Amino acid sequence: METVKDIERAELVTYDEKDRIFHLANDTISYIIQIEESDVLAHVYFGKRIKGYRHHKNYPRRDRGFSGNTPLNDDRSFSKDTLPQEYSSHGGMDYRLPALVIRRENGSNLLDLRYHDYQISEGKPALSGLPHAYVLQAKEAETLVITLKDRELGVYVDLMYTIYRNRSVVTRCVNIRNQTTETIAIEKAASFQIDFTHSGRFDEVIALPGAHVKERQISRQPILAGIKSFESRRGSSSHQMNSFIALTNKHTTEFAGEAIGIHLVYSGNHSFEIEKDQINQTRVIGGINPYNFHWLLAANQSFQTPEILLSYSDQGLNQMSQVTHQLLQERVARGKHQYQQRPILVNNWEATYFDFTSKKLEAIIDEAKELGLEMFVLDDGWFGKRDADNSSLGDWYEYRGKLANGLKGLADYTHQAGLQFGIWVEPEMISLDSKLYRHHPDYLMSEPDRTPAVSLSQYVLDFTREEVRAAIETQLRKLLDTIDIDYVKWDMNRSLSDAYSASLGKENQGEVLHRYVLGLYELMERLTTDYPEILWEGCSGGGGRFDAGLLHYMPQSWTSDNTDAVERINIQYGTSLGYPISAMTAHVSAVPNHQTGRVTSLKTRGDVAMGGVFGYELDLTHLSEEEKNEVKEQVAFYKEIRRTVQYGDFYRLHDPFEQATASWIFVAKDQEEAVLFLSRKLANAQPDFHEIRLAGLAEEDFYRDQQTGQIYSGSELMTVGLYYPDFYGDFQTSLIHFIKVEEGENANERNN
Repeated sequence: METVKDIERAELVTYDEKDRIFHLANDTISYIIQIEESDVLAHVYFGKRIKGYRHHKNYPRRDRGFSGNTPLNDDRSFSKDTLPQEYSSHGGMDYRLPALVIRRENGSNLLDLRYHDYQISEGKPALSGLPHAYVLQAKEAETLVITLKDRELGVYVDLMYTIYRNRSVVTRCVNIRNQTTETIAIEKAASFQIDFTHSGRFDEVIALPGAHVKERQISRQPILAGIKSFESRRGSSSHQMNSFIALTNKHTTEFAGEAIGIHLVYSGNHSFEIEKDQINQTRVIGGINPYNFHWLLAANQSFQTPEILLSYSDQGLNQMSQVTHQLLQERVARGKHQYQQRPILVNNWEATYFDFTSKKLEAIIDEAKELGLEMFVLDDGWFGKRDADNSSLGDWYEYRGKLANGLKGLADYTHQAGLQFGIWVEPEMISLDSKLYRHHPDYLMSEPDRTPAVSLSQYVLDFTREEVRAAIETQLRKLLDTIDIDYVKWDMNRSLSDAYSASLGKENQGEVLHRYVLGLYELMERLTTDYPEILWEGCSGGGGRFDAGLLHYMPQSWTSDNTDAVERINIQYGTSLGYPISAMTAHVSAVPNHQTGRVTSLKTRGDVAMGGVFGYELDLTHLSEEEKNEVKEQVAFYKEIRRTVQYGDFYRLHDPFEQATASWIFVAKDQEEAVLFLSRKLANAQPDFHEIRLAGLAEEDFYRDQQTGQIYSGSELMTVGLYYPDFYGDFQTSLIHFIKVEEGENANERNN
């Protein structure tokens, strides 16, 4: 856990008035911006720290046919169509993708942004109503705000940059202010733009596409001529395309080369657009997806975009991930559980589904106590009249009679057994067969006189409306005030549709999806603030809303509904590219697996699940005595390594997307402990001998394999390495636990 220390005062942001250069720099990175002629704001550089930049990288002048002049400038060699810019708009003869598009009352969408002024301040301002990275004390960051203005209209665009003193991170966002006398419509408002002139520096992009039960699969693609986009149009960050990408080049590996991680701190529709132009320059734009977005901004009002996090590495993808992990853990996540070791739980869903009684659940709780688990979670089916998935969403009161001693009785039984008690909710959804719908059918999000689309027999509540959120909040508060609950799993089991709100005028319907997310954040902020003792976990059919925005309210999320150990290797590996291990929950489930039908050993399932926040998703009462003993051992072992797994440094070693093996390692912050995971999917009769070289250890120290007693130097493990075990059979895994030994202890063992 990071502690705040007194920091020597040093400027992180400087402005050279003569050359009109802004330079954001700390010990590891530089971000350079120049005010070009005609007051056009140009991007110069983002990457490894430059010491003593002398302002000599002036963009070359050349007349490019059909690019056109910059308005009010007759120099044919200076064009906004080729100049690398910090934030572009439609108009001014830049024909590339714009970051901002507005439309005036007269129908015009022309905007020509020019530099207006700037401000540098200590610290980092909060973003009202939106999740964001923060500071604990002002001296750990500095913020630069550069204001652009249309050359004719009173439209102002504040570009906000924050650089942390001790992190390879720059955050960016944009505030758009309407100082005209008319209402303007925002049709696109990106949170950031960055233009790269060197075509070979970042010539590849890594995205995390997927599907339900197949989230965050790594896709690495070349950046070719034209436009490439990665987006969600589903109302959430989605299973299908995560709101994280990374820019690399073809030589970047896990341990070498440049990489920039780009996170959108937002849980709704998003878009990343990449364009390689006619002279092989690359523009990257990201933010709220402009699809179905139309925001009316009245005179003297402003619009704030979500924040973008830019994490830089010059030592490969692992360093990029670690920079990102630390930022998300330490300056995006919040609250009591931010650094706490997360409990080992059992969830009853795959054990019972809707068919449970107090007797059945109490038996699972009794077994959980005997096996050393720490929490029991009651999943779907405890509320309203919920015996199937076609009723009761919106009725967050106890299903009377389903539990013999009631919900409070079950919670008390769990606590008396020495376990914590958790519960499942899905607050954003409504069933037609519900008390809430019968009393308030208008709470359902839909267009009047049109039958809304249904998914999983459920519909979406209109969270743009304060009274709808208040109705759900009142029910949840009553539940939390009357039942002793330690954990809440907040689910969302469908994409949004029928994006229409009866509370908004016809001209404002393009605001619905963003207002929905803002309403969701408001409710989450109120509940997580007022119930800080509760461990809140996000979920959306597994990983459908696994994003940096949700992490601001809930420190962990259910990584995927897919609990098959073999497929979870890829899912967890891909997720680790942009998200810390402490955010990823992973459970052991029954076999044959409910999603794939695959049979894997309890050892394999446990080894994979210990690559995240560990738990179980099965009926403990159906285990054999041999299996119960193995579970006891797994639980005891995870308790030993939990701090290192959840809060240590994580390194990916073998990529399962490229080969039959997968491996990763967790290393304690003090380098005194390491946990190595090894796996091989399919067996063959004449296997290769696979080798593995570890990472992150102290070269001069010695480490003992806790199972074999063998002692190795850190240098040996990282350079000579180890052979994989000679696995026999399909879907085999191994966990190797290394503990640092004292120098004298190592010498004695060598002498013996």
